[in-house]
Amino acid sequence: MADEPKAEAHVPKASAPTGPTDPPPPADLPLPAFIAQLQAEVAAAARVSYYLGDWTVIVPVSHVLQTVTWLRDAPDAAFDLCSDVTATDWPPRAEGRFDVIYCLYSTRHRHRVRVKVVVAENQPLPSVTGVWPAANWFEREVFDMFGVNFTGHPDRRRILMPDDWQGFPQRKDYPLEGPGELLMENPLDWLKLRQTRDEADIE
Repeated sequence: MADEPKAEAHVPKASAPTGPTDPPPPADLPLPAFIAQLQAEVAAAARVSYYLGDWTVIVPVSHVLQTVTWLRDAPDAAFDLCSDVTATDWPPRAEGRFDVIYCLYSTRHRHRVRVKVVVAENQPLPSVTGVWPAANWFEREVFDMFGVNFTGHPDRRRILMPDDWQGFPQRKDYPLEGPGELLMENPLDWLKLRQTRDEADIE
């Protein structure tokens, strides 16, 4: 009697990632003095993460400007340089799909810190260009790639993609074939259009 084929084992589909875990600092690692002082003066900055030697202060959108202004002006912090503004996209996360991260450096004390904010899609996020003018183009890039809704920016427009580009290329739900799928709901219509263009190029 021939062996009957074995039924394939059911492998549950992995759930989509919902963002980093933001590990707390080890119990035996003291907080930098400027972070302890920040927490004493800005209650919303109570959440702190430490990973691979980097300190991150996690604050709500409502306290971004208060936190970063304090980090710039406090003598023991003196973060006079915003070296980068970037973002990551976590679409399944209920509390907000984007992490917006500000990378700060003090040229006086030669120390670094990151400030992270969880932002929902289309939620207004105040621009920090009034605190660090150098953040202007960084925020434009995050707007261009992710569509983060910076408010109060002096020149919020695309910086890498054409002005009429549809969609935000670094979102995880952005079509792999480009914005054509956004222009037409029926993928077959889009494929026909692409084939027509290819044939025109050959001719």
